[in-house]
Amino acid sequence: MAKRRKVGNLLALAVLSALVQRPMHPYEMASVLRSRGKDGDMAIKWGSLYTVVRNLARHGFIEAVDVGRQGARPERTTYRITGAGRAELADWTRELIAEPEPELPRFKAGLSVLAVLPPGEVVELLRRRLAALTEGIAAQREALVRHGAEVPRLFLVEDEYELAVREAEAAWVRSLLDELASGRYPGLDAWRAWHDTGEMPADLAELAERGGGTG
Repeated sequence: MAKRRKVGNLLALAVLSALVQRPMHPYEMASVLRSRGKDGDMAIKWGSLYTVVRNLARHGFIEAVDVGRQGARPERTTYRITGAGRAELADWTRELIAEPEPELPRFKAGLSVLAVLPPGEVVELLRRRLAALTEGIAAQREALVRHGAEVPRLFLVEDEYELAVREAEAAWVRSLLDELASGRYPGLDAWRAWHDTGEMPADLAELAERGGGTG
């Protein structure tokens, strides 16, 4: 089970991962994290950066080491990670790697109400999704090969994971499409009849009332 953290925003994890290398001021943190594509690895709201930095400092995970000004620019406070911050970064990373947590992608939300669309339309929508996935997978593979020639694999492992997840999704969508298009999908006739007549069959209605999910 995930721990309740003093600063639970994942942006805090990103900030600590940047400061573990060297001290920075918040503007510099944002530039470094953007250049590393961290907003593609986790949900980041850049507008909360200064709040996250203040909270990290308040709980002793980082500390101010310098306040400077260049010309007419506002003062910039430079922060460094503390021993407590290093421990928090390591502990948080261990948790994220070792302990599975439920994640709710938008695709799952759509699948949970799939029956409101007729099977024929679902087939066309899934074909569109599969085409987009296939195109994206090809681009990701090419990018991994290109970056792998310059960047150590250690810093590309999250991209490898994302590619593997997309490949697995594409394989599952392809399998579902095959069942629907071939007519082998269980209960397809009842599903189609519901949309043809406007009346949900009794067995489907009963299942809908009970809920058919596993969790």
